[in-house]
Amino acid sequence: MEFSQRYVALGDSFTEGVGDWDPSSPNGVRGWADRVAQQLILAEPSWGYANLAIRGRKLRQIMAEQVDGALKLEPTLVTIYAGANDILRPRIDIDALMAEYDAGIAKLVASGAAVVMFTGFDSSGSAVFGRTRGRTAIYNELVREIADRHGADIVDYWRLREFQNWDYWDTDRLHMASSGHTLMAIRVLEVLKSSHSIDLPELETRPALSRLNQLRADAKWARDYLTPWVGRRLRGISSGDTITAKYPQPVRPDWSSSSVRR
Repeated sequence: MEFSQRYVALGDSFTEGVGDWDPSSPNGVRGWADRVAQQLILAEPSWGYANLAIRGRKLRQIMAEQVDGALKLEPTLVTIYAGANDILRPRIDIDALMAEYDAGIAKLVASGAAVVMFTGFDSSGSAVFGRTRGRTAIYNELVREIADRHGADIVDYWRLREFQNWDYWDTDRLHMASSGHTLMAIRVLEVLKSSHSIDLPELETRPALSRLNQLRADAKWARDYLTPWVGRRLRGISSGDTITAKYPQPVRPDWSSSSVRR
C-alpha cells in the first residue's frame, strides 16, 4: 500500500510501547506512538505508520539499526528517543554519545522529515533510578542543543510534571502504564499541533500503604523487576534480543480489536 505521508517512530521500549500491554498488538504492546499514529490517520487517511523501536536498544544501536532504516522509508515525520538505556549504565561518555546522536538527527532532518525528539524523564522521585538525575540533566541540555541546531521539535519529558504521579507508571516502575502512554500521546500531538480525540486518562487511585506494606511491596518489586534487570546487564543480554520491530514497513494498522480503544 502506498502512502503520501509516512510517520516513522524510532527508539527503545519507550517508543515500542512497553508498559501499555495489549495482547492484540504486535509484541504484545501498544504505546503512545501507536496512539499518535491512529490520530494522524483518523485526521488524514494518507498517513502510513512504521515503528522500528525495540526495547533495550542503546543509542548507538538505534543510530546504526534504525536511522538508515527510517530514511529508506522516506519519512514525512520521525519521532525519536534514544539514550535512556545508556544513561542507566554504570559508565557513559555522554559527549561522544551525543555527538553520534547529533549526526543521526542531522541525517533525518536532511531527508526533509519533520523530527521530534524527547528530553529524558526527571527520575528524582525514584529511590533507585533517581541516582541518574544529574546525568539525565546533562543529556537533556545536549538534546536541546541538537534540536536547536537542526530545527527539530522537542517533547520536554523532563518538564511534564504530571508524570511525577506514579499512577501513570507500570508496576515495574521503569515504563509508563497505559495511562502514561495515553497522556504522552496527547503531549506529542500537542507539539505536532495536531487535533485529536484522545481523552485524558482516568487514573486508578492506589491505596496508601503502611510503612510495613510499603517495605514488602518494595522487596517484591526488587525481586520481580530490579534483580532480573540488573542480572541481564551483568550477563550482557537485553530484553529486546529476541524482539523485532512492530511495524517495519509503513502500514495502516487495524486498532479496532485493541483492548485499548483510544
